[in-house]
Amino acid sequence: MIIHVVEPGESLYSIARRYGVTSESVMQANALPEPDQLAVGQAVVVPQGRRIYTVRPGDSVFAIAQRYGVPPSSILEENPDIEDGSRLYPGQIVVIPPPQARQGTIEVNGYAFPSTSPALLQPIFPLLTYLSLFAYRVRADGSLEPIDDGPLINLSRQNRTAPVMVIANIRETGGFSTEIGQSVLNDQTVQNALVQNIRTTMREKNYYALNVDFEYIRPQDREAYNAFLTRITGVMHSEGYPVFTAVAPKLNAAQQGLLYEAHDYPAHGRTVDRVILMTYEWGYLAGPPQAVAPIDQVRRVVQYAVSVIPPQKILLGMPNYAYDWTLPYRRGTLADTFSNVEAVRRAIANNAAIQYDNTARSPFYTYYDAQRRQHIVWFEDARSVQQKFALVTEFGLAGVSYWTVGRPFPVNWFVLNEMFNVRKVL
Repeated sequence: MIIHVVEPGESLYSIARRYGVTSESVMQANALPEPDQLAVGQAVVVPQGRRIYTVRPGDSVFAIAQRYGVPPSSILEENPDIEDGSRLYPGQIVVIPPPQARQGTIEVNGYAFPSTSPALLQPIFPLLTYLSLFAYRVRADGSLEPIDDGPLINLSRQNRTAPVMVIANIRETGGFSTEIGQSVLNDQTVQNALVQNIRTTMREKNYYALNVDFEYIRPQDREAYNAFLTRITGVMHSEGYPVFTAVAPKLNAAQQGLLYEAHDYPAHGRTVDRVILMTYEWGYLAGPPQAVAPIDQVRRVVQYAVSVIPPQKILLGMPNYAYDWTLPYRRGTLADTFSNVEAVRRAIANNAAIQYDNTARSPFYTYYDAQRRQHIVWFEDARSVQQKFALVTEFGLAGVSYWTVGRPFPVNWFVLNEMFNVRKVL
């Protein structure tokens, strides 16, 4: 796989010709709706195989190897007529070797809502280990608000993807509730009811695992939350169910704030089977414009996490959405949220050149709307997801977890499939 950044004047045909592949293969890999519509700066994946390259002025073996993402030695092996260090001449034909083997086998979790379209999920089931259905809302009395999850549980199992029950301390009107968490963690009668309701639902709905997503827990309830996780994990393990948790993206153990303090990384690492790092929302819906998951900050979270949690238990959070802020940003205003596919479409529609932040390793662009208001859009593309996948390999993590798989992102799935095999547990 090659990631090509579109330059002014380029077309799908010229890009395909440059790399010795068919334009149809590039169009299919990127799920491009219109082959003649590309944005300057857009990251386009080019499928690999054994290809033919025609040398251009100034080319070298090293430069060609970099372009195709293969070692220079493999080009020399494939082209014995080229001696190491010898000069190339324009018009010379160079055979590019096929890609190297995948980097290993990982697990992939995808969050989905019961309303998520089966047509959207069907093509990506082969690349999912788990489907976490979001979510059973925990009530203050320990009961669970029912959801219509049966169809997606059945569809998931039919496609060898393990359905995961998600419980969350979300109030009926929306938003995580500190008060519900406090009630569940400190009232034994309420907690007993919750544990029994979880057991019953897991059995009746034929779930594979449990995912506990308790957020905005009071700092003074940290130990009570740890104790609850120990209890529920013991109950689930006795019946053969793995347990996951989702944790805030902490940079260190002492990080303050209601989102962070009750999430005890070492305790989660000792207790549960998988820990999902929610490594996104630096740029968030109600906040100022910035990258959603800047790689420098994501790396810092991973570095802390692997120091206190076994890496083979960690799933790295992957955002599957874009934000569009109106400028100048005013506190209290909300960004527009949509898919990464829509982000590229808007760039094309507004003739905006996509830029790339080398610190955040994330794409962005600006444009003006019909009212002459300036906007800035931060999103994810093949380059940014590849950077996050590289962390999985570097730190030996179990895999990745998407919030959510309810929006199309074909380029992401192409890059994932090129880099990794996906573990199936069913």
